Amino acid sequence: MSPPDHNPAEPVRLLALPGPGQGHRRFMAALALIPAIAFLATVLAPPMNHDVAAILDFTQRWWAGEALYREIIDVNPPLIFVLTLGPVWLADLLGTDPVMVLLVFVLALCGLALVLTQRLRPGLAAGPIEARCLDFALPLILLAAGYDFAQREHLMLVATLPYLVMAARRAEGLGTSHGLMIGVALLAAMGFALKPHFLAIPMLVELFLLRRRGLARSLRDPVPWIMAAAFVAYLAAIWLFFPDYLGITVPLALAYYAPAGTLADMLLNERMAPALMLFLPAAWFAFRGGGVLAPFLALAGLGGLIAALAQQRGWTYHVLPIRLMGGLLLVLLLARWLDRSLPGERRLTTAPGLAALAAALLGLHSMQGAEAPWRELNFARSWPGVISATLQRAAPGGRVLVLSPDIHPVYPALNYAQARSTLPTMNLWLLQGAYRECLPNGARYREVAEMAAAERDFRQTVLRDFTRAPPEVVMAARNTSIPWCGRAFDVLEYFSRDAGFAATFRRYRLIAEFPDYRIFQREGP
Repeated sequence: MSPPDHNPAEPVRLLALPGPGQGHRRFMAALALIPAIAFLATVLAPPMNHDVAAILDFTQRWWAGEALYREIIDVNPPLIFVLTLGPVWLADLLGTDPVMVLLVFVLALCGLALVLTQRLRPGLAAGPIEARCLDFALPLILLAAGYDFAQREHLMLVATLPYLVMAARRAEGLGTSHGLMIGVALLAAMGFALKPHFLAIPMLVELFLLRRRGLARSLRDPVPWIMAAAFVAYLAAIWLFFPDYLGITVPLALAYYAPAGTLADMLLNERMAPALMLFLPAAWFAFRGGGVLAPFLALAGLGGLIAALAQQRGWTYHVLPIRLMGGLLLVLLLARWLDRSLPGERRLTTAPGLAALAAALLGLHSMQGAEAPWRELNFARSWPGVISATLQRAAPGGRVLVLSPDIHPVYPALNYAQARSTLPTMNLWLLQGAYRECLPNGARYREVAEMAAAERDFRQTVLRDFTRAPPEVVMAARNTSIPWCGRAFDVLEYFSRDAGFAATFRRYRLIAEFPDYRIFQREGP
C-alpha cells in the first residue's frame, strides 16, 4: 500500500517517518548535516572576524576601567558592547580565552534561535520536501556566515529568523503562546537595535502584514508594540547611561567618519553583484507563489540591502543577509516546486536525498563571495597570521600602540596575543577624516594651533599615553589611506614632531617588516 499524501500543514520530521528505508534516511540525514558541521569547525578556527575581535578588545578595555565613548571612542551604538560584556565577564571569572568564550556565547544564541524557530514551524503549510529541506537549511544558515560569524549583521540575522517564521504565522492567522511571542519579539528587537539601519527589515515586514491583514487587525497585534517599546527603552538607556555617545561620539562620527564608496562601488563589487543576481530573482518568485515563509525571507533580504546601501560600503558582512537569504530562498522555492511536481509517494521517498543535496548546494553557495574557509585554512602561513604570531612573541599580555587605518589584521592579532591597544579609537579614522583633503597652504601636517579640537585632543591623548607609559610594541602602517598631498602621510612622522614622542620612540627597535606594517619593540623597561 502506498503511503498517503502528506498534509502540507504538518511538516515532516526526518527520523519520524515509518516504514522501510529508515537506514537510508539516517544516512541521508548524516550527509545533510556535513555542511553545518564543516561551518561549525570553520567558525571555531582562527582567525576570528576582525571587527568582532575589535569590539571584544574595546569591551575588555571598558571592563578594565576605561570610559566607553570618552577614553575609548567608537561609532558603534552601545548595545553591541553591552552584549559582549557577558563573555568578557565570564572569561575574566574563569581566567580563560575571551575569544573562545565569545564564540560559544554566539553559538548558544544560534541554538536558541533554532529552538524558537522549530517551535514556531508546526502549523505552517509545507510539503514533505520543503519541510525536510528546512530541517537542515535552518541550522546551516545560522552557521554559514563563516568568517563573518558574530558580526553584527550575523547576530541580527540569527535574532531575526524566529521573528520571520512568527511573521508567517501571523500572516496565516495562527496563534502563538504569549511567552513565545514576547520572547521572539524581544530577541528580534535586540537584533534590529544593533544598528539603526537594520530597522528597515521590521518596517518592511510589518508594512507587508498591514497590507495583507488590514489596519484594524494589525493594530491589535502586540508584536510591533512590544518591539517599539523595546526600541524606546533602548534609546532612553543610551540617553541615561551613555550620554558621551550622543555628546562626543556622534558629533565626531558625523564630522570625521567618511563613507567608503559610491552607489556603483557598492552594487557592482565582487561581493554584492553576485549576491543580488541570485537574491533578486528569488525574491520576485517568493512573492508569486513562493509559499508562506518565502515572502518574509525576501523582505529580510530587501531590508538587508537597504541597510547595506545606507552604510555606503558593501563589505562582506554588509552583503551577508542578502547572500544567505538568497540561498535559503532558492532552496525553499526549488523544494516547493518539487512538492508540486512529484506524486505523493515519490515526494516522501526522495525528500531525504533532496534535503542532503539542498544542504550541499546551500553550503557551496555560502562559500561564494565569502572569506571562509579560505582565511581559516591559510591563516597560519598568511602575513596576517605571521603578524599575529609576531605580536604573540613580542607583546604577550602587553600593550600595543597601533597606528593604522585598518581593523584587519591588527585584530584579531592583538586578541590572540592577549594584548591591548592603547589607541583611543579602533583605528585612525579620525585622522583620515581630518586629512581627507589636502591642506590649502600645501603643508603635509597641520601645526598644533591650526588643528580642530578633535584632532588636537586625539593627538594629545596618544602623545600623553605613549610618553607616560610606553607600550611594549608599536605597530605602524605604511599606507594610511590618507590622500597623497605632495608626499605620503607618515603616522610616525606625524607624532614624532612632538619632542617627547620622538625621544620615547628612540627606545624602540624594528623587529619585523611586512608589506603594509612595521613592528617595533621597546628596549629596556
